[in-house]
Amino acid sequence: MFSIKNISPRQLSFLTALGLAVPVGLLVFIIEKRWQPVAFSFILILLGGYLLISFVLEKFIYRKIKLIYKFIYQTKATKREETYYKYILPRKSIDEVREDVEAWAEENKQEIELLRQNEQFRKEFLQNLSHEFKTPVFAIQGYVDTLLQGALENPEVNKRFLEKTATNVERLTNLLNDLDEISKLERGELVLFKQNFVIQDLVKDVFESISIMTEQKNIRCTIKKGCESPLTVFADKEKIRQVLLNLVENSIKYGKVNGSITASMYITDGRHVLVELSDDGIGIPEKYLPRIFERFYRTDEGRSIDITGSGLGLAICKHIIEAHGQTIHVRSREDIGTTIGFTLDRKKDQ
Repeated sequence: MFSIKNISPRQLSFLTALGLAVPVGLLVFIIEKRWQPVAFSFILILLGGYLLISFVLEKFIYRKIKLIYKFIYQTKATKREETYYKYILPRKSIDEVREDVEAWAEENKQEIELLRQNEQFRKEFLQNLSHEFKTPVFAIQGYVDTLLQGALENPEVNKRFLEKTATNVERLTNLLNDLDEISKLERGELVLFKQNFVIQDLVKDVFESISIMTEQKNIRCTIKKGCESPLTVFADKEKIRQVLLNLVENSIKYGKVNGSITASMYITDGRHVLVELSDDGIGIPEKYLPRIFERFYRTDEGRSIDITGSGLGLAICKHIIEAHGQTIHVRSREDIGTTIGFTLDRKKDQ
């Protein structure tokens, strides 16, 4: 269906030539009173006008279009690109050019929005990094100043202050180690040593290794009923151990006294195993869930509970799982608990 809005340069040329040919034909008819010269002049004006207008119009339009494409797709074109823009660029309709320009504008809009988000993320990252370093450094400074001002001579005080200083130094060391590890993970420098192992055995080892922490809050760690049957996965055992340790330690920190931590394992699509760790702790508000795997991100309530952690544990878990080519997810409700799960490849024949 013909539409003025979507008129092409050739249609515009034809209509313009027709607009010239009709009055010229009428003028010839008034003068000559014969149809032959009228038809001849009408066809001549229509054809000649169409060709001339089309040539001039398209030459002008596509010259500008080439400039538009050069502006859109490059800042400094190569010789080959220059040749393409000048001689080979397919002739597109005005609507096609409009669509290309709109697509380019939308792409740039998304890039600008991404830059804004990255800038906001950078500001928050620096703010959180400053906070994580500031707390132990100021504590160390306070203890050292107190010791230098005379408390060093008091055996009871100096030992206690030195122990607290050592604790904060250890916290700084752990923070630096976590930062170093996550930097390597983000640069793709993590080397995986994959092997077949039974995931239930590794979970039991992790539960056993942190039994002292769970006993302090009387938290019971179990494997869900029905998930005891051994499932062999193919992954880096020590890296997955690190993931499980981080997740279980988080469940202990934010768990309830006399609570529970439950591990479950399922075969999903025949090629993967889903591993989930669930607790009945304080839970995470829904609005915070999309951000919990960010570096240093902790809710205000979480930060008040865990004053010693680096805030990098979940970010490290995410990078390790993604380095395996797998995914990690979280489900949580306030005062009900949190479930964090990830997938792993099933046993590989070696």
